Amino acid sequence: MSKTLMKLQTLRRQHANLQSLRRFSAISQAIRVPSCNKEASPSPSYYVNIPNQAIRYFSDQVKSEESTEGGDGTEKVEDVVVTEKFESLHIMSIGINRPGKRNCVNEDTAEKLKMAFQDFEKDENMYCAVFHGIGGNFCAGYDLEELAELEENLANKVAELLMDQGPMGPTKMALTKPVIAAIDGYCVAGGLELAIMCDLRIAEENSKLGFLNRRFGVPLIDGGTVRLPELIGLSRAMDLILTGRLLDPKEAHDWGLVNRVVATGTAYGTAFNLAKDIVKFPQECLRCDRESALHATFSAKNIDEALEFESENSAKVLTTEAILGAKKFLAGFGRGGKFNVNREEEKK
Repeated sequence: MSKTLMKLQTLRRQHANLQSLRRFSAISQAIRVPSCNKEASPSPSYYVNIPNQAIRYFSDQVKSEESTEGGDGTEKVEDVVVTEKFESLHIMSIGINRPGKRNCVNEDTAEKLKMAFQDFEKDENMYCAVFHGIGGNFCAGYDLEELAELEENLANKVAELLMDQGPMGPTKMALTKPVIAAIDGYCVAGGLELAIMCDLRIAEENSKLGFLNRRFGVPLIDGGTVRLPELIGLSRAMDLILTGRLLDPKEAHDWGLVNRVVATGTAYGTAFNLAKDIVKFPQECLRCDRESALHATFSAKNIDEALEFESENSAKVLTTEAILGAKKFLAGFGRGGKFNVNREEEKK
């Protein structure tokens, strides 16, 4: 028996060493630059006409720590939320950067996410945001490790979190500009609530969506029970909410939970290019129609009130952007369903 145990221990050590080697290899392969040579790129990457992007991680290439070592040997802590503004494109990128935790959100991350979205909302030069996770996962929900440590003064802490925001950060904000979620890896629990807060969702074919928090008795308090039934219907929403099961991207697309399913490694690029298309349109009109749709879905008491709001909300655009658009049509732009109406703006 002792020889058998010794043999088992040896096999376990060999397996652990093999797993460590594979993990090191995965991380080293995660840092890559765009290449025009298809043979040199073993799997699809998200570089699709996106400036200043040099690093892309995939769902099986996750860093194990949230800190790195600086050049002087000291520990360098990375920002848990990374933002970048593409001024000439009017697009802001917002990324959760806790790859070692599959981008689980803790109190600090939630606060910085809220601040990032507040910055996006206030910046008049930003028309659209791309929201994503860094390190191969969108977001795996709230950090249960932090939640488990909230033993003292728990009631006051929970009340503080819920008073002016949801635990995930920006989920109770009334944004006036569109946000696109680029989903890869795990998008579960509060992470799925963050995704359905967005206007559009682009999911990679390897992503996993669902409310895994059901297993631990953690409730949905970031808009999941409010937004999901409106997006996919009450029956399907109940399926996800009550069972906690994972939904594959194809079924999520069939249900209308995600808008596009794309190849692994391309969600961010697809979302970014979609944002580039959206920002080309007349923005005042786009925001008015977006606001009217949200009002009809969540705020209107009946169809008459919704129609009245739509008419009043769009009246101001009829005297500005609509007149300019009509003149462009008379000049020959947009004929035959072409999207060449804003060609001059594109050149600029």
